[in-house]
This record gives sequence, C-alpha cells and structure tokens, in this order.
Amino acid sequence: REWPLSEPPEAFGQHGNAEISSAMVDTENMCSTIISLSGGSAGGGSGGNRDEQVFATCQALLEKLPENIDWEEVRERNESDASPLKVCLLQEIERYNELLTKTRASIKLLMKGIQGFVVISKDQEEVLTSLFAGQVPKSWLYAYPSLKPLSSWMPDLIDRIEQLNVWGFAGVPKVMWLGGVTYPTSLLTALLQASARKNMVSVDTLSFDFVVQTMDETGITAMPKEGAYIKAMILEGAKWDANIGALADADPMALFNAMPIVHFKPVARKKATTDGIYQCPLYLYPIRTGTRERPSFMTWVDLKAGQYSADLWTKRGTALL
Repeated sequence: REWPLSEPPEAFGQHGNAEISSAMVDTENMCSTIISLSGGSAGGGSGGNRDEQVFATCQALLEKLPENIDWEEVRERNESDASPLKVCLLQEIERYNELLTKTRASIKLLMKGIQGFVVISKDQEEVLTSLFAGQVPKSWLYAYPSLKPLSSWMPDLIDRIEQLNVWGFAGVPKVMWLGGVTYPTSLLTALLQASARKNMVSVDTLSFDFVVQTMDETGITAMPKEGAYIKAMILEGAKWDANIGALADADPMALFNAMPIVHFKPVARKKATTDGIYQCPLYLYPIRTGTRERPSFMTWVDLKAGQYSADLWTKRGTALL
C-alpha cells in the first residue's frame, strides 16, 4: 500500500481548510523571500520610475489621509460626561492624532527627498521601499498593529477616524467597532467601569456576558442600557450558524467568517459554565502571539459549541479576530 506524501488535516482532527491555510503561509513566505532577494528594484534605469511611482503614491495618500480630530472641541462637547468612556475616547483621539501628524510629516518629507530638496535618510529610504512595494512602513504601525497592505490600510484608517468623529461629536455609537481603537482592552475595561459606577458595585465583581444578536446593524435602533454592541468580528476556524445559534464547521475554502453583532453585557461575575460552551479567545489581529509590548489576546468570549465539544474547537484553534 502506498502512503500519501503528507497527512490529511482530518487525521489530526483539523478541518480541511487547515491545509489551505498552511499552503498560503508557505506561499507568502516564498514570495517574500523572492522579493527580498530582488532588492526591490530591477536595476538599470528603474530608479527614476520607482521615484515617480512613489511620489504619485505619496500625493494620493496625502489626499486620502484624514484631518486630525479636534481634541479640544470633543473635550468641551463632552465636558459634562464623567464616564470612563469619555476618558477612553480622548486617549484614542490623542493616539490617532499623533499617528496622523507623524504620517503626514513623513510623506511630505519623503516627497521633498524625491524632489532633491533634502537628503533622504535611512528611515525615509525604508518608507520609500515599503511604499514602492505596496506595504505599510513599519514607522507608521506604532499606534496599532496591522497586516493589511497599503491599499487596504488607508481605507481602514479612514474608517477608524470616522468612528471616533461620530463618537466624539454625536455620542457613543449604537454599535461599536472594537478593532477600530488602538487599545480595545481599555474600551472593555471602561464598559465594566461605567456599569460598576451605575450600579454602585466594585468593578472586580463584574464580567461580560456575550449575547449574539440575530439582527444586523440596521435593525439596532439604540445602544444597550449596559455594555455595548460589538460588530466586525471575524471567526477563524469555524462559522456561526444562525439557525442553531452556535458554532459550526466552516464551509470549504472559507478560512474566515463574519461573526454577528455580539452584546458585551456586564453582569455579576459568576462561576464559568463549561457544559456546551466554548471559551473562544478574542485576538486583536491574526498574529495571535502579538509582541511583548502589544499582546494580541484580549479576552475570552463564551460561545455555544454546537454539535461538537469545546475540545474540538480548541484543537482546531478556533478564535475571534
């Protein structure tokens, strides 16, 4: 009998999509190696073309880059609000304003360097190389981690600023995008603190209950009395079956699946129930290990395990992003 060259993922209790994920990682690593060996240019007279392309990219980025949020006006508008959410909002605006200011200055300095007005430093050379490759420069990623290419990173940044503008000038959004803030854990803590103050209890006695909603964002007319509705979470390693209200096998070729809106509801801390419940880890972004300075893990989200046991979802590495 002839044995296969590689074991099928089902032999280890994995879904068939695991093999696709592994192949994609191998392909990305190989392509990254090839690109790094090419040196980022084709040699000869390509330098001028590269500079022209990057200069055009810089102009497009400057046009799309959002304006800084008026921190003082937001503070004055919310002066009567003493809730922890206000503190979280102002801190987020400070971080994003710093990111916007430094990114704008970096782009303008690089454009001057390309035009020959200033000497391009080593840092600016790294920015130029990243922009030419369609990647986000590492110096622009200090506010929050991201694996998106440049073409997706800018629209994502615009959406993040839009959420803060709505929050600052129109009030707390009915549905919040947890991944749209630089420190999601601080927002979750602020939600618990706000509930603790409202009910005059210690914040240590509270934890979250997770209620998966059956309606989309358009069907939600008001923010909840306690906690927040959280949108735009993604399931990796499973899908959410709305018919049974539980986790289910992901469809073939579907590596990521949208998670419905979840109500993060502060409740009195109770003993964890493991019967039919999978404690799904929630990560900030796909690199689950994160870094020493910025861990990726945020919290555990209790989800119904469905027809399988929680151990199976643990073995498959099912997680929310």
